[in-house]
Formats: sequence, C-alpha cells, structure tokens
Amino acid sequence: MIGWAVRVFLIVAGTITGWFVARDATNFGVLQMFIMLMLITITVAGVALWPLLFNWIKQRKYPPNR
Repeated sequence: MIGWAVRVFLIVAGTITGWFVARDATNFGVLQMFIMLMLITITVAGVALWPLLFNWIKQRKYPPNR
C-alpha cells in the first residue's frame, strides 16, 4: 500500500519537476525528491487539519445567527 502511494507521489513530482528542469539534468533526482517531500508534507498537513478547515469553511458559508 505504501509502495503505491510513494509511486504516485514520485510520478506527480516527476511531472512537476519536468516542467522546470530537463530530465537528463544531473540534479533532476534531487529536485524530484524535494518536490515529492513537499507534496507529502502538504498532504499530511491537509489530512491533519481537515476538520479545522472543514469547520472554518462551513462557518463562512453559513454564519451563525446573532
């Protein structure tokens, strides 16, 4: 299961890195790993903060009556 998730993150990171750096550049792998770690960090933060964000959006959409 984790192997598939890492593979998906690497594919997405490779695509994003390919927009900015040539695939045969010497630092492509390093930049791909950096972007993959950023994607994982953003995903984990989104999952961890989802209840907080959901409540904030819900309150903005339907403000409490005063």
